[in-house]
Amino acid sequence: MNSLSYNRDNHTNSIQLKRNEVIFSEGKYPKGIFYIHKGLVKIFKYGKDGKEQIIQICKSGEVIGFRAVLSENSYNVNAAALEDNTSICFISTNDFNQYKNSNPQLQNRLIQELSSELQEWADFVTDMTQRTVRQRTALALVFLNEAYDEKEINVAREDLANMVGTATESLIRIINEFKKHSIITVKARRIKVLDLQSLKRIIED
Repeated sequence: MNSLSYNRDNHTNSIQLKRNEVIFSEGKYPKGIFYIHKGLVKIFKYGKDGKEQIIQICKSGEVIGFRAVLSENSYNVNAAALEDNTSICFISTNDFNQYKNSNPQLQNRLIQELSSELQEWADFVTDMTQRTVRQRTALALVFLNEAYDEKEINVAREDLANMVGTATESLIRIINEFKKHSIITVKARRIKVLDLQSLKRIIED
């Protein structure tokens, strides 16, 4: 969803992450922003039951954490690696602000990005809450298919269930249904979308 880019320089530090390693946590104050060099990052909140609710997936080339830096407030969400071998770069607040203040185009881009991000989050949450579990699963697969550039989706079932907002067992039943109808193929935890149009029809049914 977030498409803001940032030119990395000598002030960045590369960090290698495994699945579920935390990048930042709700309530903590930011020391900088993070550029995703490789892999996927999940943005999520915890529900009252303690379960994750994934509200955004960010991919390589995107920047996360800049909202808290700009507002000088604590993070209101959590971020963690969605898959192994995720690589991110840390850019300190000081370096980011220096770059931002010397680049009017970036300032305008940040304003646009914040506005569009809020709308995208609202649309995504609305889509998820107003649809059935089957429709939400199809919607999540369509989104992840795009995030993975139409290659194999390599996301743990638990994370996918948290994105859909359902129990893992319910998600697996729907995945098996999609597999039975040749909409997707499944190999271990990897999912390949074969029939994107069928998924889109399920979403709109």
